[in-house]
Amino acid sequence: MTIHIIGAGLAGCEAAWQLTRRGIPVIFHEMRPGKSDPAHHTALFSELVCSNSLRANNIENAVGLLKEEMRRLDSLILAAADAHQVPAGGALAVDREGFAQAVTAAIRENPLVTLVEEEVTDYSRFAPEDYVITASGPLTSGALSEAIQQLVKKDYFHFFDAAAPIVTVDSLDQEKVYKASRYDKGEAAYYNCPFTKEEYIRFWQELCRAETAPVKDFEHNVFEACMPIEEMALRGEDTMRFGPLKPVGLPDPRTGEDPYAVVQLRQDNGAGTLYNIVGFQTHLKWPEQKRVFRMIPGLENAEFVRYGVMHKNSYLNSPLLLNPDYSLRERPHFYFAGQMTGVEGYVESAASGLAAGIYAARAMAGKPPVLFPRETAIGALSHYISNPEVKHFQPMNINFGLIAPWDGPRIRGKKEKNAAIAARSLKFLEIVKNNLHD
Repeated sequence: MTIHIIGAGLAGCEAAWQLTRRGIPVIFHEMRPGKSDPAHHTALFSELVCSNSLRANNIENAVGLLKEEMRRLDSLILAAADAHQVPAGGALAVDREGFAQAVTAAIRENPLVTLVEEEVTDYSRFAPEDYVITASGPLTSGALSEAIQQLVKKDYFHFFDAAAPIVTVDSLDQEKVYKASRYDKGEAAYYNCPFTKEEYIRFWQELCRAETAPVKDFEHNVFEACMPIEEMALRGEDTMRFGPLKPVGLPDPRTGEDPYAVVQLRQDNGAGTLYNIVGFQTHLKWPEQKRVFRMIPGLENAEFVRYGVMHKNSYLNSPLLLNPDYSLRERPHFYFAGQMTGVEGYVESAASGLAAGIYAARAMAGKPPVLFPRETAIGALSHYISNPEVKHFQPMNINFGLIAPWDGPRIRGKKEKNAAIAARSLKFLEIVKNNLHD
C-alpha cells in the first residue's frame, strides 16, 4: 500500500509534509520542470504565481484564524511563510523566491519523499490498494484533466484567475507616492499612489477603452474574488473606488486628507526592490498595461518587471463528489486538495492539503477518521466544499460566514465577536489535536 501525491504546489507539499511527519512514505509526482504551464516560471515547489500576500494575519480575520490553526498543526507552508515574511502592514506577505526555495528544500531533502518528475496522465497506473491525493492545482494539464473527468464521471468547471503587474521601487516617483498602511495598522508597509478626482476620471476612462487580449469561450466566467481591474472599471465609474482603490484610512501626509482614490503597491521580495500593484489583476495587452497603468500618479516612469497575465483555473463540483475528508465518495482511496476542490486562496489551498494529508494518514493506518468540526476554520472549509446542500457552487475564501455561528452570549462589536469565535475555534482545534494522537 503506497500513497501518491500529484502536484508540488501549496496543497501537495503540505499534504506530503503532514504524511511524512506521521512516518508515512510518499511518492511525489510533479511534471515541472519537464513540462510547465502558462503561469509558472521556475522549477520551485509552491511557486506563488499571483500575489505574494497570504492576506490578513490577525485572528479576528477568518484567514488569520486559519493561519493560526495551521501553525498549531505544524504547517510547512506557514513555517516557510513566517520565515520569509516581508513588510505588509497587518498582512502576511512573503519573499516569493525565498519562500518557494524553503518549501522545495523541505520536500526534496525529506528522506520519506520519493520525487518522480513526470506528468501523470492515467490513474490506472496506480495499484487498487494505493492511495492518491491529486493536488495538481487550477492549471491542471489537459491530459490529467481528462483522467480526472474519467475518474469522477462528472463535468469539470472553470473559472479565471489573474496575476498583477510588478514594478521596481526605484522607478516610483517619491514626490508623489507615500508609505502608509490603512488606518496606520502595523508598519507603513504600502506605497500609496493618490488620485485627484480629475486624475481618477481620466484613468478610469482610459482603462475602460484599453485593449484586452483575445478572450476564449471558456474565459467569460470571471471569478468575482479575482476580477480583472478592467472588468471592475466597466461596471461603473466608482466601482474601483469602493474596491481596491478605496482611499479611506490612507490620508496623504502632504494634505492630511484622504485622496479621491488611491492605488496601493505591496512589497514583493525580501530586498524591497519589487512591488506589486494591489488588486490589478488584468487581461489587458502588455503595451496597454504600460500605457494605462503609467497614468497612476507616481507610476509615470514605472519599470514593469512582470506584466499582468490571465490564465485558466479549473475546479470540481466538489459538493457532489467529495466527502468532508476530501476523499471521493465513490472511491475513498482517492483524495483531492487545493484550489481544484473549490477552496480559493493560497492559505485555503494549503489548509486543504494539510487536512487531506492528516485524513489520508489515518485512513492508511486503519484508524477511524477525526474530522475537523465546522467550529474551526479548517473544518468550515471542508464542510463548505462537501456540503450537498450547496446548489450553486463557486470557489470560496475562508470567512466567518462559513464557520459555525456564534452560540455564546451576545456580543455587540464585530471585532469582539470575531475574536470570540476565533477563541472558540482554537479550543475545538486543541480537542482535535488530542484526538489525533490516539
